[in-house]
Amino acid sequence: MITYNFKTRIRYRDIDKMGIVYYSRYYEFFEAARTDMLREMGLAYSDFEASGYALPVIESHCKYFTGAKFDEMIIVKCDIFEKPKARLKIEYEVLGEKSGEIIATGHTVHAFLNKKGRACRAPKHFLSIVSLHWEDK
Repeated sequence: MITYNFKTRIRYRDIDKMGIVYYSRYYEFFEAARTDMLREMGLAYSDFEASGYALPVIESHCKYFTGAKFDEMIIVKCDIFEKPKARLKIEYEVLGEKSGEIIATGHTVHAFLNKKGRACRAPKHFLSIVSLHWEDK
């Protein structure tokens, strides 16, 4: 299992007319958290692409519980529960930093693509870095 926490502040551009975060922004928070997590692990996405691979989102889901508000600090918790094979699933939990309240949950599923744009197994260098950060729980 790999867990990573990403903190961000809700900006004015993130909110709708009702003063809460617009629903599609949560996918942007997921992307920012996921990109940061992979970079911190030593898997910068730009390096991954330069090595001839891609990791597109092939499935996404988000469930909303309460709305985050302007200037609020949130934590986007990323969890990888299964070692990747041909796909990588990342689970997300968005929490209010002060309250600890669950704002939203979701997941994304990613396919590994090779240089020809075809589905493939996770590259060995990707798996070796994931193994370095893996904790059995």
